[in-house]
Amino acid sequence: MEEITISINGQNVSCVSGSTILQAAEKQGIAIPTLCHHPELKPYGACRVCLVEEVKSGRLLAACVAPAMQDMQISTHSQRVLDHRRNLLRLMIAEHPESCIVCSKGNRCRLRGLASNFGLGETGLHPMSNFRPLEEANPFIIRDLSKCILCAKCIRADHELVVVGAIDYNRRGFRSRPATLMEKGLEQSPCTFCGTCVSVCPTGALSIKNQTFTGTPQREAVSVCGYCSVGCKLKLGVFDEQIVEAHPADIADSVNRATLCVRGHFANDYIHSPGRLTQPLIRNDNRLHPASWDEALSAAVEKLTAIKAEHGPQSIGLLGSSKCSNEENYLFQKLGRVALGTGNIDNGGYVFGQTAMEYFEGLSKGTCRYVPLQQLESSDLIFVLGADPAQSVPVVNYAVKRAKENGAVVIVANCRPTELDWFASHQLTLFSTRGLDHLYPRLINTLAALFLQRHPPDEGSPAGSTPGFAKYRQDLARIDTGKQSRAMGLDLNALQQIVDLFSGNKTFFVVGQDVLQQKHSAPSLDALFNLSLLTAGPDADRNNMLLLARENNQVGSLDMGTGSRFLPGRLPIDQEANRRYWEKIWQAKLSPDFGLDLFRMLTEAEKGNLKGLYIMGENPVRSLPQSKRLQKALQKLELIVVQDVLQTETTEMGHIVLPGALFAEKAGTFTNLEGRLQSFEAVIQPPGEAREDWRILDELLFRFGHKAYGSLKRVDSEIKRFVPLYTPDDQAGQPGFLPNAELKRQKPSFAPVFIPEQEAEDLDYPDTAVITNSRLHLGSGTRTGNSRRIRNFQSGSEMALISETTADELGLVDHEPVRIVSRYGALETRQQRHPELRPGLVLIPMAFHGNDALNLIALSDIGHAERPESFGWTNCQVRLEPVSENALSREDRA
Repeated sequence: MEEITISINGQNVSCVSGSTILQAAEKQGIAIPTLCHHPELKPYGACRVCLVEEVKSGRLLAACVAPAMQDMQISTHSQRVLDHRRNLLRLMIAEHPESCIVCSKGNRCRLRGLASNFGLGETGLHPMSNFRPLEEANPFIIRDLSKCILCAKCIRADHELVVVGAIDYNRRGFRSRPATLMEKGLEQSPCTFCGTCVSVCPTGALSIKNQTFTGTPQREAVSVCGYCSVGCKLKLGVFDEQIVEAHPADIADSVNRATLCVRGHFANDYIHSPGRLTQPLIRNDNRLHPASWDEALSAAVEKLTAIKAEHGPQSIGLLGSSKCSNEENYLFQKLGRVALGTGNIDNGGYVFGQTAMEYFEGLSKGTCRYVPLQQLESSDLIFVLGADPAQSVPVVNYAVKRAKENGAVVIVANCRPTELDWFASHQLTLFSTRGLDHLYPRLINTLAALFLQRHPPDEGSPAGSTPGFAKYRQDLARIDTGKQSRAMGLDLNALQQIVDLFSGNKTFFVVGQDVLQQKHSAPSLDALFNLSLLTAGPDADRNNMLLLARENNQVGSLDMGTGSRFLPGRLPIDQEANRRYWEKIWQAKLSPDFGLDLFRMLTEAEKGNLKGLYIMGENPVRSLPQSKRLQKALQKLELIVVQDVLQTETTEMGHIVLPGALFAEKAGTFTNLEGRLQSFEAVIQPPGEAREDWRILDELLFRFGHKAYGSLKRVDSEIKRFVPLYTPDDQAGQPGFLPNAELKRQKPSFAPVFIPEQEAEDLDYPDTAVITNSRLHLGSGTRTGNSRRIRNFQSGSEMALISETTADELGLVDHEPVRIVSRYGALETRQQRHPELRPGLVLIPMAFHGNDALNLIALSDIGHAERPESFGWTNCQVRLEPVSENALSREDRA
């Protein structure tokens, strides 16, 4: 774009044509005060505090909205400008309540700061009282609109950043204020309590509801959120070594920029939960008793060594954490492979589609490891498949909605309603009475067949020149698209219109847990990767497929080798060259065989073959299906070592419990779902005698006879020196990402076409239950269940959702209890009608009531459809039975 030159305070400044005066000044480091401006929001010009003078014409211009023009002469601090700014501030303060001493905004109030800069102690104006009562019915946000200065930052953030539309201006003139529809409380509106409005508010009109602290934190520090896989940058406020608040770090190139979700903003109060582990524990007389660190570590080493000597290393398993740092996961798998000699290693990501992620690694040859969200927002077409990002990874949801607002076409394909359905350009709701897992590969292959019919690629095109295309074309030609569309309950004409959109558009694929956690995840990913190759244009990005990992370091734990099939750097363990590489580094012999994954470890424990299990940062008793079966399996073990931060259902079964540290209490790195490597530092100290997890593992390695690292820096240096993807050469691309030059030379090929058979109808269990997520919780709810704010928010999101037809057949009214029964378990919960649900479909949220939703699911070998014991973990067949006195019984209904 054209460069222009203007003069600001006698200094020549160059800027791009179309820039505002404020942008030109900021580029040169010239400060202009603002209240309504935010770099992530569109210019608005509400407060006028940024007034500057155009010297030639004498005009006063709002710098945040006035465009810079060639040869302008701007004065930012003339007496005339300063007088106007001072008068504007006087008018605002005259309407503002005199409560600065007790205001939660404290010294961070922008209005108070500007008033101080201008020496405004008294306004000299009559007070213009505009009292509004406090609104604090929810446990997250306090609204004190008496302090509102009408900057509209909250409204604009709601509309432009998170794209919800929960609030807007209501009334006019002096009475105008941000409000929800019909001026109801936020909890009665579409508000998701992401807290973005609180973070951008320049005054105390919006503040975090905090029962233990009011005012300004003593210090603030930047960290990385420990919840979902997005890895948001946080700014944590600390007072007396307590985390008292969290805000987005508001860093321009961070993944979340100025946004967060309800968990990242408000659920970090679990850090100071009474349920924190603060000292080591050892079981004696069937009870856990406090012990010293030396006693606990000595007991762990002694008992693990004894089991290894008597039963062999294959009798020991290790379950690592998709929540712990890269450094900790690296040490954990090294403890297993080198010190204990076992390959039975997995992590909590198994629960959330890690098997599918491992499969996709081989399918894509690593070409989709680095997928920045900015690429999503710049796409023409976004295909969201089996995902509800509004609940699981809200920042991704914001990005999809912003892309839609900017003109992208959004296609949403799911077996259940999601929030994105309202924003979708095209919505595909799949349903079958004969199981759901077959629907996703069926849909994708049908779309590919239709695309091939309507837009056949040339042999010289990217698709035509990809290996395997001829066989792929033959396989697609045999698909009866009409028959397949009927099997999914979809209209063939609608599918034909959708495939036309793929032609000539830059496409981005978002793949969710309903695909990654299902029985046929592998053929679904095959079909989707094939479709991406088939529809790719000559300039298409190859890394255009984002798998929505669930946990904050699920990607990093896989990179570090905390799994049974991969060594650090995602190197397959069954390849001799990979084993030799790490054998030379570690000076240890590695088995060529795959170790046991989590499911296999538990089945071997049931058989009595697995004798010891070391669990770090996971709560499998709560997070896995069929918890009673799992508890029986764990009770057969001779030793359970649990290293965690909270008292959980799993620590209650441990023989040795080691208290670890949370993300805010230690340093390290996480790798998010984009492939972005992010470092963080300790903000506060761990409670009591708790230690950073890497220190615990380092001490154990030393006690097993290996050289101690002694510092986190040495662990990090070893990773950067030896782990592929993390060496400096591999990080030479975009800052913060891990692009490997070798990946760009990889040439993927088309995978075989496979459409699974439909399941047999189960007349005893005629309804289909889908296990869903809630934005209030992550995973099984171990951490969020310890958040007082989350526990105190009664939103109805814990209820099962059923169709109106089903509710009428059962004689149920909203909020009455219902019994839901599957072949593997049962639960009782309250229910609510959902007008968009098909008859026979039931939605049950995870994490509530001890995560009892998973009692309905079979504890099975997830993601291996070729194995008879493999089932999906997101849906199952059930029947519904009323339990209230007024509801009809099943026999009466028949």
